[in-house]
Amino acid sequence: MSLAAAERPNIIFLFADDWGWGDLSCHGHPYVRTPHIDRLAKEGTDFQRFTVASGVCSPSRAAVMTGQFPARRNIDGHFAWVPQNEKRGMPDWLAVDAPSLPRFLRQAGYRTAHYGKWHLSNDMIPDSPTPSAYGYDDYGAFNCSGEQMPWHEDASRAVAFIEESLRQAKPFFINVWLHEPHTPFHTVPKYERRFQHLPERGDQIYASVLSHADDRIGRILDALDRLKIAEGTLVIFSSDNGPARGSGKEPMALSYDTATGAGWDIAASKGVTGGRRGHKASLFEGGIGVPFLARWPGRIAPGKIDATSLVSAVDLLPTFCALAGADLPADYAPDGISIVEVLKGRTLPVREKPLFWKIDAAWPAQKGKPDHWVAWAVVSGHWKLAANHDLSHVRLYDIAKDLGEDTDLKSAHPEVAAELLARLKAWQATLPNKPTGAVFSELREAGR
Repeated sequence: MSLAAAERPNIIFLFADDWGWGDLSCHGHPYVRTPHIDRLAKEGTDFQRFTVASGVCSPSRAAVMTGQFPARRNIDGHFAWVPQNEKRGMPDWLAVDAPSLPRFLRQAGYRTAHYGKWHLSNDMIPDSPTPSAYGYDDYGAFNCSGEQMPWHEDASRAVAFIEESLRQAKPFFINVWLHEPHTPFHTVPKYERRFQHLPERGDQIYASVLSHADDRIGRILDALDRLKIAEGTLVIFSSDNGPARGSGKEPMALSYDTATGAGWDIAASKGVTGGRRGHKASLFEGGIGVPFLARWPGRIAPGKIDATSLVSAVDLLPTFCALAGADLPADYAPDGISIVEVLKGRTLPVREKPLFWKIDAAWPAQKGKPDHWVAWAVVSGHWKLAANHDLSHVRLYDIAKDLGEDTDLKSAHPEVAAELLARLKAWQATLPNKPTGAVFSELREAGR
């Protein structure tokens, strides 16, 4: 489906980092306050069964960029130092010639920009491509090669790009990939004071960084109002994976990130999943089920909750391209579907096109991480099969009814478990054994 040029919306995709489903005041958090994100829920629709394509950062972001499962490119974990990437059988960056959402939109006449976290390579790999190589007209980023944009400049850069797009009378697409609430936590006194009444230091830190991010989102929403283009702009807020959680035994200490600087470490990670099982790095819903709020005045219903539609991050590329009237290459095969009609109010209770996940996970489950053993998962219809690394242990869930993944139904429905296991094996057979192409740093040869 595509829209006439006059109907094509501007698109702003707000993608947070480790923001748990329950870390919004509109989702009932007891002390976190997110009035600007809550505004998106009030003026748009809250899709409560949205999942990303991984429990960790880089593969989740690769899926948004390509509309395809990250395992197709051996992107199964976060991009790190070159030796770590090589040891894990990963490339050093997302291939420049991979399908690219901003490139498709730019070809359709959109101005495109990226501000905030990148992590489709890393700042420790100096010869990796910058975001501009993937189809962005402008960018300011960190966790990439080259100059690291200060993490807090995302909103100001986005507003300036919006204003320039209006001067050029062109539609725009902007990724705003927020740092928060990833470690290290960079606190600012203004925001810490808002939560000084909380008795626990970790809670104060966590709430303050989320409040800072929420205010920056508010600056962008206010700019749309000031420029009188809110009705012509689709704004989506989501997160790359579920929240990180410390063990509860770590000391409150500072850590240093080469891309963003010093801040508080994992002891201040207080994210919640809204009753979903697991958290970051897990393929249970706590690791992949994240907030997804969409506002497009006059097109997306205000104040609505869709707790039924099973939609995914791989659906974003075909959806945004449909809205933009962008022609996809004839040889491009999306793993997702266009959810334009779902955004407009049609529910999607059954997922007919399957979803697949792959991640490196220990088996048996590690002590203290009981929900991090799932290495493979597949969703088809209303069923989800979770499996360990060699498929010797599986569990079956009715994902449409069992949000907490509490009831294993493989004994009650062995035929469903067998069918999904066969689908998973068939998908595994399509995956490459190792990455190929121009995706390796010169540092690999230098280290040998």
